Amino acid sequence: MSKLLEITDLDIRFDTPDGEVYAVKNISLAIGAGECLGVVGESGSGKSQLFLGAFGLLAANGSATGSVRFRGEEILGASAKRLNAIRGGAVTMIFQDPLTALTPHMTVGRQITEALVTHRKVGRAEAIARATEMLDYVRIPEAARRMKQYPHELSGGMRQRVMIAIATITGPDLIIADEPTTALDVTVQAQILEILRTLKEEKQTALALVSHDMGVIAGMADQVQVMRRGEIVESGPVDEIFYTPQADYTRMLLAAVPRLDRAGDLPPTSSETLLQVNDLTVTFPIKGALFQKPRELRAVDGVSFDLKKGETLGIVGESGSGKSTLARAVLKLLPAGLAGEGGRIVWMGRDLGEAGKAELRQLRSDFQIVFQDPLASLDPRMPVGQSIAEPLQALEPHLSREKVRARVRAMMDRVDLDPAWINRYPHELSGGQNQRVGIARAMILSPRMVVCDEAVSALDVSIQAEIVALIGELQKETGLSLLFISHDLAVVRRLCHRVMVLYLGRVVELAGGESLYRKPRHPYTRALLSAVLTPDPKAERARTRTLLTGDTPSPLDPKAQLRFLKSKLADESYRPRLVEEAPGHFVAEHDAIS
Repeated sequence: MSKLLEITDLDIRFDTPDGEVYAVKNISLAIGAGECLGVVGESGSGKSQLFLGAFGLLAANGSATGSVRFRGEEILGASAKRLNAIRGGAVTMIFQDPLTALTPHMTVGRQITEALVTHRKVGRAEAIARATEMLDYVRIPEAARRMKQYPHELSGGMRQRVMIAIATITGPDLIIADEPTTALDVTVQAQILEILRTLKEEKQTALALVSHDMGVIAGMADQVQVMRRGEIVESGPVDEIFYTPQADYTRMLLAAVPRLDRAGDLPPTSSETLLQVNDLTVTFPIKGALFQKPRELRAVDGVSFDLKKGETLGIVGESGSGKSTLARAVLKLLPAGLAGEGGRIVWMGRDLGEAGKAELRQLRSDFQIVFQDPLASLDPRMPVGQSIAEPLQALEPHLSREKVRARVRAMMDRVDLDPAWINRYPHELSGGQNQRVGIARAMILSPRMVVCDEAVSALDVSIQAEIVALIGELQKETGLSLLFISHDLAVVRRLCHRVMVLYLGRVVELAGGESLYRKPRHPYTRALLSAVLTPDPKAERARTRTLLTGDTPSPLDPKAQLRFLKSKLADESYRPRLVEEAPGHFVAEHDAIS
């Protein structure tokens, strides 16, 4: 197999006010034609800088030494003119965040045709025709109309498909895909990976796939390089890396990956019901054009469930399904006057809709929340010890300063934070440490219920495993109940007694974890489970996925709720009913699955 790209002894350094940072250390690798090389490692391992440095895209304070040969030609240190002739033509890149990589004031069509006109000297009319064909190829519906739209008018999944279209329109020899699916829902991720797999197999395009997700690497890569702190700790064929890893770090990464086929050791639950939610609705007015009446967006549309003492209820669904809005409505955290709310929320026999502000404030010691992004939820000007103490100071003002400090230190120790860090600020801690601060803040009042809103989704897999284990330990010790919101069904399997699947604000399936994972009954649930990746190359190669076509419809579309019940399309106002198909297993009406 001829080698397209050969990197030898590549070193990358950055000059910073704190001294020289050694980002990539003596890296060597090669990629052949039609081959996929997976480069895997946690945040800060140097994966992205490796390829940015190889193709002359480092920041101004960065420098690279060594050798980078593309088709036998040395390109490290080549002129900007020569590199520009290669980049975007023979070698293209798909970046992690398409919204920041696409030009906001240029239409999608113009951005795709730009590469053809620049690198292949194609006429404008032919470029438009080929760009429209490419949008069809990457499975964007109504391609001709999308050509005239701007990036902000497309969903995240569509924007990533546009990035793939730009990267493939010139027929490149090599595509560098830098975390191309990290910010996407699992169903969209499955669609994007299927497109990349087709490019590799049909067009013999070589791929350098950069990812922290071992499941993504298992399903796509031929060869794997495992990176840690700028160095390659292990490399080899994908089967060898996954089935007979030699490095301790590789084994740790594989062990930390949550799997659908492995349930967690769940604590027993009580028969006592803490929370009852009946027919909860949350609506937001959406302003239209001038003189048009505002339309009503039903973010949560008739959701009912209960939560037992000591139970964890998983709430899953794609972005826009209403998971976070549901959680905020349950905790009475919706912005006053901006949302309409209906239904009943009963906490330990008390209807929260009838509770006054003072009573609700006191009840807040019973239920707390851990947010997805700890840096966004912690005050950057406040030491972490003070952030953890804030709920105590607000709801237990009678405590002395010494007692508050003692409880904060004890809680920091319990969540594996050094109590000596009590005066440190959030920016001085890692992402995982800041998430522990968020958990400590939520647990300091010994609540009966905690809502975890995507509390582990932004973390590296090893840190994620630690936080999931910590949440499980705290639940076993205290008997608290959890509403665990996540798009990752493998993580949900480890923690949750029951799982509730949301689609456009409605429950489509609600069942015990074992029942739902063993025999999912709704087509949407089946698609979600089918899209979950596992760190098993042979299993991934053998799988036939149930892929959803297109993007999730707009919740403002009256027909959106009938996506899986098209037999009722004649009645746009119809809402699929929830039917108990087996004891404790509720499923929304849907057309027969072929």
